[in-house]
Amino acid sequence: MKRLVYIIVFGVVALNIQAQQDPKFSQNMFLAPFYNPGAVGSTDKICLAAAFRNQWTGLPNSPVTTIFTASMPVSLLGRTHGVGVSLMNDNLAFNNDFNFSASYAFRMELGQGSLGIGANIGLANQALTPEWDDGDGIINPEGDVAIPQTGGSVFGFDMGLGAYYNTDNLYVGISTTHLNQTSFDYPEDLAETKLIRHYYLMAGYNIQLANPMFEIMPSLMLQSDLRSNLVYLNTNIRYNKRFWGGVSYSVGGALTALFGIELMNGIKIGYSYDFELSPLLKYNSGSHEITVRYCFDLSVDKSPQKYKSIRFL
Repeated sequence: MKRLVYIIVFGVVALNIQAQQDPKFSQNMFLAPFYNPGAVGSTDKICLAAAFRNQWTGLPNSPVTTIFTASMPVSLLGRTHGVGVSLMNDNLAFNNDFNFSASYAFRMELGQGSLGIGANIGLANQALTPEWDDGDGIINPEGDVAIPQTGGSVFGFDMGLGAYYNTDNLYVGISTTHLNQTSFDYPEDLAETKLIRHYYLMAGYNIQLANPMFEIMPSLMLQSDLRSNLVYLNTNIRYNKRFWGGVSYSVGGALTALFGIELMNGIKIGYSYDFELSPLLKYNSGSHEITVRYCFDLSVDKSPQKYKSIRFL
């Protein structure tokens, strides 16, 4: 059994290197600034979001991903702009990826909504800490240059582009990450890797039902690196603007149940559970994901004005 686990884990790592490198999030409809720099400043508030995903729970060394985004609108020279930052940490077996980026979007009013055209620049880090000694000598990397024998940590410059349009009830975005496809050269002649350019198309719409307390929020996202494609189809029903639940389906990947609530202080918390539909179903107990979002403005109430009474004039 131990041998099988090692083979599965190493197979997942190898698949991750060849297939899409960007992390998967089932609640992607709530994380637009992470995928698209054009989305920063798309609301009139400062918005913070964090997401944690534990994928394939029960599989040793399975992927664990954490992201954080912050964005806000700014006014400069009579124009509206958007700025933001994004951080991502992704762990899979002996592979650890970290990415930091700063985003800027030029925003303009268009029709009933706002269009943002943005770019981000940042720093990407890939680190390997392989541990092959399982005590049984099952996996021996010596003599195979394709298997890293020692660890290493390398950095590279990363950038992306995006356009994002939104109204009160609609959003549509198109973007690309890892535009420059930076390469990583590990020490001691380890195999060279690089970040593959990814493309995203995302859209969503809020449908108000006859009962004003309910609305349906369908959305979709297409993620592609021109080698493989992921399609996410999502539908949420929201009640009283504070509670929501729904289902998501990633074609060929997983079926997901989503739940969420907005607390009285404006903090929004979402949870999702993925039921795996791939052959890995036999070796894990699903994937868990939590998102936390909070938006606020910096407007400060004016201090009470003092007026002289006419009695004392």
